[in-house]
Amino acid sequence: MAVRDAVGADGTRIVYRVSGTGRPLVLLHGWAGNLRCWGAAADDLAERYRVIAVDLRGHGYSDDPGTGYDDPKAWAGDVAAVLAAEGIDAGAVLLGWSYGGIVATDYLATYGTSAVAGVVYCGAPAHIGRDVPGAAPGPSMEKAIPGVFDEAAGRAVRAFSVFGNANTGPGADKGVDAQRLFGGSLATAPSVRKALFYRTIDNTETLRALDVPVLVLHGTDDPVVPVANGQYILDNAPDARGSLWEGALHGLFIEDRPRFVAEVSGFVDELD
Repeated sequence: MAVRDAVGADGTRIVYRVSGTGRPLVLLHGWAGNLRCWGAAADDLAERYRVIAVDLRGHGYSDDPGTGYDDPKAWAGDVAAVLAAEGIDAGAVLLGWSYGGIVATDYLATYGTSAVAGVVYCGAPAHIGRDVPGAAPGPSMEKAIPGVFDEAAGRAVRAFSVFGNANTGPGADKGVDAQRLFGGSLATAPSVRKALFYRTIDNTETLRALDVPVLVLHGTDDPVVPVANGQYILDNAPDARGSLWEGALHGLFIEDRPRFVAEVSGFVDELD
């Protein structure tokens, strides 16, 4: 395992972790997360692939430039910089969870698919903005805003608590995973948490023009990113297949790690 960095198009330093060998699988985490959010699922995948887990700008150990959060080309440039730093010009798979799906699609809209063999959307939309089709926030997200942007620690903690077990799944509390995700969210600067939501981008035409296979994994009871957003991707990407998990919530790689790893691996292994 190695921790490295790359410099994005606007000079932002992006930190990422590489483990395993084989086809490159780029993991793009969600809003207010970091590269550690994937937990043991990343380790499982690294037994089969070259897993590149990225800290998005303003998250984890990557720089917070204070700008670029509303610019699709900035997000795209960050992903492109990581691929270039790793010498990857073909065959990569992008896997975006939650907001990471938007970032993956920003990359595809800007750079196309020459370096990409497939895309996985996990509990993810492809774009964002009020009245943008396929981008509606779920009830937990709506309830959490604007408290999760607050600089007052107590108010922010209470706002994050409305997510409940959305990121770990129903049933017995997965305490270690839950605390890792919760801690990562609080460690993300409030200004960054807010900035990610104040942009509008409709990537529908990018989805419709995709010439690589797409896999959509989505919980039918996801309270953060509604399953309708995943269905929108399925309805618009030409070569898309879906796995809608009945009754599942938002963090599928924690809720049922073996199923997540199996379905991602099945998709990746079928790619040219």
